[in-house]
Amino acid sequence: MSAQVVFVHGIRTSATMWRAQVEHLRSIGVGAVAVDLPGHGRRMSETFTLDGAFETIDAAVRDAASRGPVLLVAHSMGGLVSIEYAGREDKPSVDAFIAAGCTAIPRGVGLAAYRALARGFDRLPRRGQYFTDLVLDRTLPAETRADFGAGGYAYDTQDIALRSLSVLDLVAALARIDVPTWFVNGQWDQLRVNERLFTTLKPEAELIVVPRTSHLVTAMRPRVFNAVIDLALATMAAKSASA
Repeated sequence: MSAQVVFVHGIRTSATMWRAQVEHLRSIGVGAVAVDLPGHGRRMSETFTLDGAFETIDAAVRDAASRGPVLLVAHSMGGLVSIEYAGREDKPSVDAFIAAGCTAIPRGVGLAAYRALARGFDRLPRRGQYFTDLVLDRTLPAETRADFGAGGYAYDTQDIALRSLSVLDLVAALARIDVPTWFVNGQWDQLRVNERLFTTLKPEAELIVVPRTSHLVTAMRPRVFNAVIDLALATMAAKSASA
């Protein structure tokens, strides 16, 4: 049975943000699937709930596990939800975990400020899409620029999803994760705010900070991120061989 990879996207975007990674894995014969969470991508008409997000991730992981050991890879909001999922007391079928752009506890002033900023953009013409496009045009390479928004932007879901994150108990979840884990952050990622706490709670995890990269590390430096995935797959293979 060969390793399988399950990808979970961040807020507002969709499964299409992982196209570069999915194509890379398929080119080397590794099975990969990228999910759309409720309220995002092909499921834009649905209402986002944490239960729905957990069910989506769990269904993809269970299906992948029927074909081989599972590497769970998640970004931003998807990473926060996936930490809670991977750290369940009833352990899911996850054999390794990459959490990108999500070393932050989504509570208090930080979360409130993020929600206020998002609501401010919503009040702009076209909900601030001009500024989003400007930033992405200037920071993402041509090979991933179209992928990031190809599934549409889940503006209507954003505040609902952000509000729901406050109930996550990431401290407890991190302590229960017992598989090889990597935290991957861009150098200029705003969600590095609790990076030290995360590495303290899970000292055996490897922290990788990608230089000259923003929160969108998966799309901004796709080859670097693919190399991290390759590292995780090699670690899983070595662990399996030693067992």
